[in-house]
Amino acid sequence: MALMRAVTQDAFGGPEVLRTADLPRPEPLPTEVLVRVVSAGINPVDVKTREGGGMAGVLGGPPFVLGWDVSGVVEEVGFGVHTLRPGDEVYGMPWFPRRAGAYAEYVTAPSRQFALKPRSVSHDEAAAVPLAALTAWQALVDAAGIRPGQRVLVHAAAGGVGHFAVQFAKHLGAHVIGTARAGKHEWLRGLGADELVDYTSVRFEEAVEDVDVVVDLVGDEHEATGTRSLDVLAPGGLLVAVPSGVSPDLARRAQERGLRVSAFLVEPDGRALARIAELVDDGRVRIGVEEVFPLERAGEAHKRLAEGRTRGKLVLRVG
Repeated sequence: MALMRAVTQDAFGGPEVLRTADLPRPEPLPTEVLVRVVSAGINPVDVKTREGGGMAGVLGGPPFVLGWDVSGVVEEVGFGVHTLRPGDEVYGMPWFPRRAGAYAEYVTAPSRQFALKPRSVSHDEAAAVPLAALTAWQALVDAAGIRPGQRVLVHAAAGGVGHFAVQFAKHLGAHVIGTARAGKHEWLRGLGADELVDYTSVRFEEAVEDVDVVVDLVGDEHEATGTRSLDVLAPGGLLVAVPSGVSPDLARRAQERGLRVSAFLVEPDGRALARIAELVDDGRVRIGVEEVFPLERAGEAHKRLAEGRTRGKLVLRVG
């Protein structure tokens, strides 16, 4: 049996439960590809799942291997695969929200959950893209249907999802407003933000108004960000609630005020990733990677992400 190096956990808990181990290497089924992972992105859902929240209800109890962001090289293709071949450099968000096991040297998944990675960037940068960029793209394009000239507010604009949402909204012709600490404003202006609010010094609802779409990447768990966002929406405006969904109370408040709210969960989408790769290679979208950690330091990377001060993404170097 072929083995591979991976980061696994035997119990829910803090970063200390993550450990490196040798596990059986997966084999591709028909229509699947075996990808040798070069780099794996780290996302807040990884941290929450490690602790027993997030997607733990979908994955079940440990042991399991975390991670959904993959950039690597196709090693083998299963019967029926026509879009990829061995040697192709690919990236993807396989299986989400089911088990993907990206914190490992190999993953298998349906071939159409991957796309050719952007040619102009490294695997470290490409691994930072799939989950965060697909979340931003699907929230703006599929859930909100952003149109040129609309006013879009992105909460946590400097984060992994947020910095892509700023760029995609600008690409779609929107007037983009972001909330972020003052030290990140210059960087966000360079990504296309038209207005920025330092949420540590002013309440955003006192500085922003007449917004068509709010992409809430914070949630009501943190100072009622979602509920307060209703105050900045124009009549008929839409709140896309990404991390915490829509509570009955939030839905009721929105309905009473003639506003719309939408819960959201990202899904694998190889075609959207192909489009995003084009935007990256054309120079219209930039990828923010703050730090790259070796696989063995996954626990340290989780601690860093949990601090909530990351600009862009953190990445694991696997192979």
